[in-house]
Amino acid sequence: MGIAPDSFAPIALQLILGIGFSAIILVLAFIIQPKKKTKPQDTFECGVEYYGDARSLFNIKFYMVAVLFILFDIEAVFLFPWAVNLLNFKEAGLAIFIFVEMLVFLLILVIGLYYVWKKGALEWD
Repeated sequence: MGIAPDSFAPIALQLILGIGFSAIILVLAFIIQPKKKTKPQDTFECGVEYYGDARSLFNIKFYMVAVLFILFDIEAVFLFPWAVNLLNFKEAGLAIFIFVEMLVFLLILVIGLYYVWKKGALEWD
């Protein structure tokens, strides 16, 4: 407990399998997609009639808030395992490097949040 891994082969294998699976799914979706492009003539399954275009424009602030939510949600996902394993990295002699790396990560996110805040993307008019 508390030592750095000797080999990064399992990580590389998982990365290759993840990318390969994603590529296979995208290719299969492209191959077996419906070829007939017609507008549906029936109602939704809840009984609401169609009206307007589904590709209408939304205010960009909806997208900005969604992207920021995902960004800071991912930040929390990265911070928890880092905090749990910091003592293990300390025993392996990597504590300073890992701590500085996380500070750089947080600094980039804080700079991004400051930029978005100053641009007014979080204000609802």
